[in-house]
Amino acid sequence: MLTIGVYGGTGSGKTTIVEQVVSEFPSSEIQVISQDSYYKDNSNISFEERCALNFDHPDAIDFKLLYQHVLALKNGETIEQPVYCFKTHNRIAKTISISPKKILIIEGILIMNYPKLRSLFDLKVFIDAHSDIRMERRVSRDITERGRTPEEVLERYLKTLKPMHQQFIEPMKVHADYVLENHKNTTLNLSDLVEKIKSMLV
Repeated sequence: MLTIGVYGGTGSGKTTIVEQVVSEFPSSEIQVISQDSYYKDNSNISFEERCALNFDHPDAIDFKLLYQHVLALKNGETIEQPVYCFKTHNRIAKTISISPKKILIIEGILIMNYPKLRSLFDLKVFIDAHSDIRMERRVSRDITERGRTPEEVLERYLKTLKPMHQQFIEPMKVHADYVLENHKNTTLNLSDLVEKIKSMLV
């Protein structure tokens, strides 16, 4: 199994890029796991307390479980991936069965911050985008998809997301095998990345 880590700041375009890469391969050969599915179970605290958590800090992620699941898939085992609800800031009872395929992509902002998980990646891809572009994308997404207000999103970006990016995400760029520029005026060309993935399958 070829294991690929796709990471970068919030709003850098990871999900869109991963979807485009996935479209270049038969669905029977490739699958994606999102870091967002592995936020820790917070059933033991109130909704108000969950709202106050810093979800952009590595401590918010159940990296131990994510590592175990990726390792299990690489060993040919099926996993039960958790399902996370962004409106309640908690996992739901449902899980999703995922079986091994030829290519596994793990995407998320913090996936390189856990050395044991990082060691499992055959290819590490950093998506680079200017901070103002990332902020625009994040604000738009959280309003339309996660029911947040513009004021709430902007305040969170400035107080939490930006400093967390500078502390935990940008420094991880040094681990990248491949850097993909995804700025506003940059023409996104994924052909080189797709060919690199195909060459690693041989």
